[in-house]
Amino acid sequence: MSDRDLDRLLVERVQRGDKQAFGLLVTKYQRKLARLVSRLIWNSSDVEDVVQESFIRAYRALPDFRNDSAFYTWLYRIGVNSAKDWLVSNRARISATSAVDIEDVENYEIAEHHRDNDTPEEVLMSKQIAATVNAAVADLPEDMRMAVSLREIDGLSYEEIAEAMNTPVGTVRSRIFRAREAIAIKLRPLVSAGADKRW
Repeated sequence: MSDRDLDRLLVERVQRGDKQAFGLLVTKYQRKLARLVSRLIWNSSDVEDVVQESFIRAYRALPDFRNDSAFYTWLYRIGVNSAKDWLVSNRARISATSAVDIEDVENYEIAEHHRDNDTPEEVLMSKQIAATVNAAVADLPEDMRMAVSLREIDGLSYEEIAEAMNTPVGTVRSRIFRAREAIAIKLRPLVSAGADKRW
């Protein structure tokens, strides 16, 4: 049984009044949704609040969900909208910093543990590349940041991203292309330095 089929069965159970089935959906998607929301909102306690609000909205809207789309793309759309609503209502509270704190950068690194045979130079280069990529992504406009993150981190198809963002597929492709270009421009000085660079 595919993930989508399993989700469909769980949704049908929730629609018949089974609250435990919704708990299974929450357990399945809570971390993914938190990762998505954290691309828009940096404070972890605020992320938790927005994720909780997203699941509340999803639960209330679930009776009208017709399984025309995948549950997670529907849920992602709710998560994105909840995060945007939170940002609008908390603009005065949010600091205008565009720089990413070093602790945030380290939290976004994909590889938490380096191989034992990595040289200090390779470890430093990896950290610099990760920090540069994360800073470049953080500097992207919200729509580009979301599109490229859904594609590169969550592995969604262009069609799924278009559905989640309620945007035409062509617009999604354009945003992802422009986001990749912006990231590549910031990475170019590091990558062109090559392995021969003296530290």
